[in-house]
Amino acid sequence: MLYAYGFERVGVVVGDLYFVNPRAARGQEGAEHGVRLELRMLDRGAPKGSAYSAQPIEIGQPVWRADLLESVEGPPGSFDRTHHHPAFTGWEPGRRVYVAEMSDDPLGWLGACLADLDGLLASAGIPAGAAGPDDAESLRAAAPEIVEVTRRLLEKVRSGELGQPPAGEPESSDVVRAGWL
Repeated sequence: MLYAYGFERVGVVVGDLYFVNPRAARGQEGAEHGVRLELRMLDRGAPKGSAYSAQPIEIGQPVWRADLLESVEGPPGSFDRTHHHPAFTGWEPGRRVYVAEMSDDPLGWLGACLADLDGLLASAGIPAGAAGPDDAESLRAAAPEIVEVTRRLLEKVRSGELGQPPAGEPESSDVVRAGWL
C-alpha cells in the first residue's frame, strides 16, 4: 500500500515493506518488514491537453528516508531494525543511522522530524530553497496525519495484512523487496 502527500515542491510517500534476507549489519540476518517513509522532491508536468486534462505529477528524487522495520521472527513492536538515512546520493540511500529515540518512540520521533523540514533538507545537503516557500508549514501541519497513517500501516503489517513476502518467492532467495518503496 502506498500513501502520497504532496506539497508545493516536496512530498512524503509512505508504504509497507518486506525484505527477504536483507544485506544488513551483522546480527540482523533474516527477513524484515515494516513501514518505509521517504521525503521526496515533486514536479508538476505541463498539462497534456485542455485546461481540464489531468496534470502529470512526478514523485522524484529521494531526500531522506525513515525505515520503521523489525525482524519478521522477532517480537512485534521491537523495532529492532529501525533506522533512517539522512541523505541520498542520487537514488541510493546514504548510511544507515540508528537512533535510540527512534526505536524507543518511532512515531513521536517521526512526527518531530516531519515538523522540521529545514533540518531534514540540511542533513541531506539540499539547499532550503529547493522546497517551496510554504512547504515547511504545510508538512508540519500534515505531520500528525502522516504519523497516523504510518501507525495504521504498522498495525496492518503486524496483523499480517501488509508487509508480506512476494508471492512465489522462496524464503531462501537473495535480497528481494516487496512494496512500493
